[in-house]
Amino acid sequence: MKPDPNAARRLVATVCAAQVMVQIGAFFWPALLPTIMPMWSLTNSEAGWITAIFYGAYMLAVPVLVTITDRIDPRRVYLFGVAATAAGHLIFALYADGFWSALAARALTGVGWAGTYMTGLKLLADHVDTKMLSRAAAGHAASIGISGALSFACGDLIAGLAGWQSAFLMAALAAALAWIVVAFAVPAKPALAQSGGHGLYDFRPVFRNRSSMAYAIAYCVHTLEMSALRGWGVAFLVFVAASTGDPSISPALIATGLGLIGTAASVAGNEAAIRLGRRRLVQSAMAASILFGASIGFVGTSSYTLAAALLLIYGAIVWLDSASLTAGSAGTADPSKRGATLAVHSSFGYAGGFVGPLLIGWTLDLAGGMSQIAWGLAFLSVAILMLLALSVFWLIRPRELPGDRDAPPPP
Repeated sequence: MKPDPNAARRLVATVCAAQVMVQIGAFFWPALLPTIMPMWSLTNSEAGWITAIFYGAYMLAVPVLVTITDRIDPRRVYLFGVAATAAGHLIFALYADGFWSALAARALTGVGWAGTYMTGLKLLADHVDTKMLSRAAAGHAASIGISGALSFACGDLIAGLAGWQSAFLMAALAAALAWIVVAFAVPAKPALAQSGGHGLYDFRPVFRNRSSMAYAIAYCVHTLEMSALRGWGVAFLVFVAASTGDPSISPALIATGLGLIGTAASVAGNEAAIRLGRRRLVQSAMAASILFGASIGFVGTSSYTLAAALLLIYGAIVWLDSASLTAGSAGTADPSKRGATLAVHSSFGYAGGFVGPLLIGWTLDLAGGMSQIAWGLAFLSVAILMLLALSVFWLIRPRELPGDRDAPPPP
């Protein structure tokens, strides 16, 4: 039985508050990357690996952790994920002193995020109807996006005041507080047993759902693009500042603005998808991001002000279809396979998230190090992959959600 609306709203508020505390330290590493890279004598590729391993660990862990919420209480999986996040930040603060130790700590943090991100959405999906799910997913994404955006400024501020180790200690403390909030404020509720005759980890029904898979494929390259911006945005601005003069606004603050604008764009994009049609919104956002990705590295390196402005506009475009894609995948899933569908969707997304930072780092090194041409080629490579994703999405033509403008009337 579904809880009453007030209880559902309280649950949404609690989960969103917990996600803010869990996510607040997620981007301390890319925010502090320009400082730590020379300290540890890291190459661009090594820095890319440390950024990417967060997404790689997530990609490997999420099929297990999210799919199992179709059988057991999602709250239990969520608490495990929060604990792993706190432990990852704590280990980074106390023991990271080079490539391998940082890689291990960030991998553990990625496992933790696998147990909290889509699991949090699954908690909400189990308590709202399909028509409301789109806005619930947008609110969930907004809480994560705002916290992720603030992560850059918070990491830079704390590191400036007390050192980079203190920043990661604070991230661990915030995640520990999230664990306490969820443990005491979210009621336990066993998940329904899976129906339909398929094993828990039989993903074949998910892959046969063309609509969910279309949204998942688009989400893969969307997250690749997003992780490339998050992982290398500060370094890109630092390079432009060094090449053209001192920045008027710090790169970390620009990155924070990028996340905040992106979060607002994600919520607005979901509302636009409801009013204009989900496919139309997603295809328009992907086409615009291709244009910006193909040009920002070549054009933006000529002026810090121009680079910052283009990065903010590019981020808004990239985030525009974020909530729409996830809501589309969850909303067109078989309810009995929703956990498995979200697991596949998230795995696809974070496979892209894993590749994005590596692709930028590899391209920079292959092009001889950071330069205007190298940055231009790095972002261009992302745009080419987005063009391929747009082609696939257009060919499959996934279903709209109930309530979307172009959705067929109910039978």
